[in-house]
Amino acid sequence: MERGGVPSANVNGFSTRAIHAGQDPDPTTGSVIVPIHATSTFAQDGVGGTRGGYEYSRTGNPTRTALAECMAALEGARHGLIFGSGMGATDTLLRVALHPGDHLLIPHDAYGGTFRLVDKVLSGWGIEYTPVDLADPAATRAALRPNTRMIWCESPTNPLLGIADIAVLADLAHGAGASLVVDNTFASPYLQTPLALGADVVVHSTTKYLGGHSDVVGGALVTDDGELAERLAFLQNSSGAVPGPFDAWLTLRGIKTLAVRMERHSDNAERVAAALVGHPKVSRVYYPGLPDHPGHEVAAKQMRRFGGMVSFQVTSPGADPAAEAMRVCASTRLFILAESLGGVESLIEHPRRMTHASTEGSLLEVPADLIRLSVGIEDADDLIEDLLQALG
Repeated sequence: MERGGVPSANVNGFSTRAIHAGQDPDPTTGSVIVPIHATSTFAQDGVGGTRGGYEYSRTGNPTRTALAECMAALEGARHGLIFGSGMGATDTLLRVALHPGDHLLIPHDAYGGTFRLVDKVLSGWGIEYTPVDLADPAATRAALRPNTRMIWCESPTNPLLGIADIAVLADLAHGAGASLVVDNTFASPYLQTPLALGADVVVHSTTKYLGGHSDVVGGALVTDDGELAERLAFLQNSSGAVPGPFDAWLTLRGIKTLAVRMERHSDNAERVAAALVGHPKVSRVYYPGLPDHPGHEVAAKQMRRFGGMVSFQVTSPGADPAAEAMRVCASTRLFILAESLGGVESLIEHPRRMTHASTEGSLLEVPADLIRLSVGIEDADDLIEDLLQALG
């Protein structure tokens, strides 16, 4: 079972942990990079006599262990588990932590994939849920029920960049006998560490900023709860929601540059957001770094920077708002029309028809004129010019 903790070496700084945690030189060859252990099974020294605890790669693989230890170190956690996708991590956690008849709170603008899993899959298993504005403590408190067992938080949210006060949510959850889970994908561990703010579990789609190069799919869970980690590992092994060693290796490679990439993502996003504010064809810009963003002060308190995601709504006098948004999405030259986020290249998408199509007709339906940007690390001037010409 891959459960990583902060290694014995004194690796306190974030970038030092990103480069070294779980990644000591290979003891056999001296390789400074963790090897890709491309094997399905491991030789045993007699029945039950495993070498280093490895017997079968679904259960555990040394490359995956290195990533688990690194993820735990980055989030300041005792335990880390690595999955084949962010949704694999989400599904495993919800199936372990919740039971038929339990209730959970989700953001009123949750990621479409999370909403789909809860609404279309887990609800059939007897899980109840309520969408709520988690940035509003009073509304969150009012939505709690005697059978509430979890608050599922995104901060910033996807795609409306809402900000919730994680420490406040932790107090509300624990006071109600529930746990707080934070999807930290948008922020990454470089910008925000929810466990330090009181969260019980942090979930990541490592596909995004952690991998950072749009070439791998993966997920992760980190927690300080050893008993929960045991149960998560049991279900993961039983259901097989694991990545291959090459996927783990690619994610480790991406993590090494996470700090410098997140600084550039944040720099560029700040400039892009500023360029969009006040544009005659933009009615609203969503970015927590803007002083008039309703969550700006909370984000400044609990985040290192404001991240690389920007959303905005377009004006369309006399035109169909969705059609105008899709026209802009189709008119960019550097921003690539694609789902996902967090890569070095800039992406643009129409959430209503793409990543959040599963919310259509529900309380979580996103505005038809909304555009989401994943601002990459290209030259900011080029990105701004591209958006301005697309807006026309």
